[in-house]
Amino acid sequence: MTPHKILLTLFSLLWLTTCTQQQDVKILKLAHGLDPTHPVHQAMEFMSQRLGEKSAGRMRIDIYPSGQLGAERELIELLQIGSLAMTKVSASPMESFVPEMKLFSIPYVFRSEEHLWEILQGPIGKNILLAGQKYHLRGLGYYDAGSRSFYTKDKPVHTPADLEGLKIRVMKSMTAVKMVQSLGGSATPISWGELYTALQQGVVDGAENNPPSFYLSKHYEVCKYYSLDEHTSVPDILLISTVVWESLSDQEQQWLQEAVEESVTYERKLWKKASEHALDEVRKAGVEVIYPSKEPFRESVIEMHESYSGTPIYTLIQEINALYNGDEETQ
Repeated sequence: MTPHKILLTLFSLLWLTTCTQQQDVKILKLAHGLDPTHPVHQAMEFMSQRLGEKSAGRMRIDIYPSGQLGAERELIELLQIGSLAMTKVSASPMESFVPEMKLFSIPYVFRSEEHLWEILQGPIGKNILLAGQKYHLRGLGYYDAGSRSFYTKDKPVHTPADLEGLKIRVMKSMTAVKMVQSLGGSATPISWGELYTALQQGVVDGAENNPPSFYLSKHYEVCKYYSLDEHTSVPDILLISTVVWESLSDQEQQWLQEAVEESVTYERKLWKKASEHALDEVRKAGVEVIYPSKEPFRESVIEMHESYSGTPIYTLIQEINALYNGDEETQ
């Protein structure tokens, strides 16, 4: 561990008791990197409220937003040693802990929003949530993070051919890199905090993300084309330390899980409103919002899907395809 991480861990052990008793109230500490205005944070506040109501005040969640207690990787490590109770992470960086989560960074696995949530809330999604327990990370639920689409500075993207020669920022995920490459672009991993400057200076020609992130990051000030190809749907994962989970009674686990599930439903409503608002605002700012045909994009990634043949991921993709019931496509 780096000196910073060691100090953070010592700090957390001395002060941030992950699950404490205070006047007969069990307190769970939850830290994440989002702004308090974000729909996921608001859903977590709702979760804390509902947990307090369900437990008649015997449990509560104290939330530390905006990276107060460290970056995503550091928070995951604190969960693993039991020094922090809960955190929120994107599914993509979780690939290094739970290989099954690379599924979410593979384009066009899900055919619609309905198809996605059928999988997330069914046996496949629940199994993936629990797959990190051997790393002391238990998933409690999925928060909607929308669908990711391309936005560019100087050239609109109507087909995969339009991505050729463009440097596209991606998250630090090998699957995300393969995804952009399969569509013809040049994938460039850059941290989120450095992306605005990278776009301004021409280090990259564009990026990909959901509407609220495109809007709230102010990337629309630089990128004037937003192509809603909706290639991936990478949910946020609410995690709890298995050390903490196993210290809870059966009743306390039930209260917490019920509060989580209610907050998931609440967050999906907030996310829908936030997405609609974001698209309205970027249009007002002069962004051209494009609705391309998804079929050429889907055809471009068939080879990428086939590259997983013979692996557990390919089996998952086939199982997910088999559960598609022909509902209206939104991806």
